[in-house]
Amino acid sequence: MARFRPYHIIIFGASGFTGQFVVEEVARTASEGPKGNLKWAVAGRNRTKLEKVVEQAAGALSKPELKSEVDILVADVSDPDSLAVMCKQAVIVLSCVGPYRFFGEPVVKSCVENGTHCIDISGEPQFLERMQLNYHDQAAEKGVYIVGSCGFDSIPADMGVIYTRDQFKGTLTSIESFLTASAGTEGGCIHDGTWQSAIYGLADSNKLRSLRKKFGHKPLPVVGAKIKRRGTLFYSNELQQYAIPFMGSDPSVVKRTQRYLNEELTESPVQYGAYVGVGGISNIFKLVFAGLMFFFLVKFSFGRNLLIKFPEFFSFGFFSKEGPTRKQMEGSSFRFIFLGEGYTEGSEPNEGKPNSKIRTLVKGPEPGYVATPIAMVQAALTMLNESDSLPKTGGVYTPGATFAKTTIVDRLNKHGIQFSVL
Repeated sequence: MARFRPYHIIIFGASGFTGQFVVEEVARTASEGPKGNLKWAVAGRNRTKLEKVVEQAAGALSKPELKSEVDILVADVSDPDSLAVMCKQAVIVLSCVGPYRFFGEPVVKSCVENGTHCIDISGEPQFLERMQLNYHDQAAEKGVYIVGSCGFDSIPADMGVIYTRDQFKGTLTSIESFLTASAGTEGGCIHDGTWQSAIYGLADSNKLRSLRKKFGHKPLPVVGAKIKRRGTLFYSNELQQYAIPFMGSDPSVVKRTQRYLNEELTESPVQYGAYVGVGGISNIFKLVFAGLMFFFLVKFSFGRNLLIKFPEFFSFGFFSKEGPTRKQMEGSSFRFIFLGEGYTEGSEPNEGKPNSKIRTLVKGPEPGYVATPIAMVQAALTMLNESDSLPKTGGVYTPGATFAKTTIVDRLNKHGIQFSVL
């Protein structure tokens, strides 16, 4: 890392649907960079599109100077040389090119080879775990941090578990999280890049099982009472609505973090269960119907093509090719409630039932395109400003493993992703 690098951050895939909002967030927080001055650039395949995104950010933030100040680099995942030229110029690359199973690896590989840290916002466990399997040792040798899932997947959940553990007096042994998302009067939806990631993820779920075997992990020790798994659909008294197990990447990410904290830092691991509120009975019929269709179609290539062609139809308008409007984003928000159990100081975690509880809340703005850029950019700023508090060696890490000893929670609190004890 001795070589001079002109940029602290390069946003790669800046003209994609999520990338454009990451650009705005970087521009908004540039004064929080090292010595109060963040040097940054945008990169992607198409110079014209990138110019448009910078122009759009300049307009949205009333910062016309961005148009002349922000450099534009052309790089393409299918051209490794162009990626190398880009990576050599940055301390950190923010990788915004999903679905990551198709476009993510060349960026990680180039970052590792060129001594550049990489942060992404993937919610695809198969990609995240494959990167860890294939690049962890090389990244460690190079002193490079490759940190996936730094968006809404999975910073609120991963840091929420760590925050809850840190606030608990004694030994926290298990946590359940309950996610609810609400849309305002304008409604809300999610861009279909995320929908595509889900389709390919489910189609490939057995590959993920065989990938996990390759790590040869010993089972994590269970401290305290074993967490009970809830049913596929149950009424949550906490939420006062029906809930189902959360299908996203949070459980996979949290488990990897707990493994790191236990094996590398000998901290007591926390068991975790993740659930999401789905509302009342009418929603359940929709959900069951959509779910059955999805699980049936995703198994066949003709079915996957249908799902990819008509996201709005098959998701009852939840996913769309256009993504949400700014108005819809302003009205949307999320809430994660964490219910933790454990043993007070002085009582033995392995004797009897947990004797103490804690409730915490992580809440924030619209998950996909407001909270995700905030989380990603704060992860990058934390990495730049608090390098002494990161893991001792480089590697492929979860957000929790990377940032457990930093002030990222305080930083997120200042930017509208709020952590509190209830």
